[in-house]
Amino acid sequence: MRESTCVTINMGPQHPSTHGVLRLVVELDGEVVKAVKPVIGYLHTGMEKELENQRYIQGITVTDRMDYLSPLGNNLAYSLAVERLCGIAPPAKGQYLRVVLAELQRISSHLVWLGSHVMDIGATTVFLYCLREREAVLDLFEMCSGVRLMTSFIRPGGLKQDVPREFYDGFVQDGKKARGVREFIADFPRRVDDYEALLTENPIFRNRTQGVGVLTAQQAIDLCLTGGSLRGSGVPYDIRKVFPYSSYDEFDFEVPLGTAGDVYSRYQVRIAEMRQSARIIVQALAKIDALGDDAPVNSDDRNFVPPPKPELAWSMESLIHHFKIWTEGIKPPAGEAYVPIESPRGELGVYVVSDGSAKPLRAHVRPPAFVNLQALETMARGHMLADLVACLGSLDPVLGEIDR
Repeated sequence: MRESTCVTINMGPQHPSTHGVLRLVVELDGEVVKAVKPVIGYLHTGMEKELENQRYIQGITVTDRMDYLSPLGNNLAYSLAVERLCGIAPPAKGQYLRVVLAELQRISSHLVWLGSHVMDIGATTVFLYCLREREAVLDLFEMCSGVRLMTSFIRPGGLKQDVPREFYDGFVQDGKKARGVREFIADFPRRVDDYEALLTENPIFRNRTQGVGVLTAQQAIDLCLTGGSLRGSGVPYDIRKVFPYSSYDEFDFEVPLGTAGDVYSRYQVRIAEMRQSARIIVQALAKIDALGDDAPVNSDDRNFVPPPKPELAWSMESLIHHFKIWTEGIKPPAGEAYVPIESPRGELGVYVVSDGSAKPLRAHVRPPAFVNLQALETMARGHMLADLVACLGSLDPVLGEIDR
């Protein structure tokens, strides 16, 4: 009888291929993975309790930091839940701008995922290309809010403010040109073509990803996966289609699906999702153009949304509303609301309970990365240790969301 050669090793929590402070306790027989146990909690910040101890508007800054690759998506989910409590919604232009920003954020997040994922497997050029395009997206966010990452730009009732004209068309200053969203989106599909030229038919990349980390459709459903990790197994579930929000039902786009349920299929799905995001943005910009520059972006309900700042100069009533909202906070009616959105990682749901005060009585987040991570052992068992890295990267985990 052969003596067992199994050994147990720690991968992480400080390890570049765990995509954050994740510890994996891996049981190996030689180089074959027999079992994997993810260990989380190294980054825990108690963000849900922070939400309960902040006024509703202040809570926006907390949501930015949960999934730090999708701050605007987090803003949107939380704002939609608060808006449902308050019974308000932004006007059409505010809805369309939210869609533009959310899809830009999806592109930005997928670019970080693609670059880091393929670098885990051994390719470095794509990482540099992806960061180049992500920088252009962050420049657009900076034009809107003055901040590149934690913008806190989407808020209950609409947006912090309307976006400047430069956001659409760019500008030239001191001889330097900044691209607007129209130019970026027009050029972006060509950039995705470059990524695919380097990877999609690359024999090394295909050998490292095809047939690795396979999840059948039933396994993916049983494990409660969402997002690209679920659609890579061929399950057509996308919150934007199933439970439309923020005017997504007005846009024509497809839900990309994989066929094999492996690491390669999840790659194909996210590549196609970036193309679909660009398609949605083009349609949203056309709708914004039809509304005109003077169309409002925020709800006009002064009980929950601050009045436009120009009004403060001549309207005492607006000044009073402004003062009360920023000193006392908004006070939604007592009740509860749960709103899911399609974040770059899957179903991000926010549950909020109001007792009629200026702070949530209860706040809870359903984070897709946390739920998706449980699939890792099923995916990696029986593969080589090097394949474990590919399996983990294909789930696109963000530890700030997992350890919220």
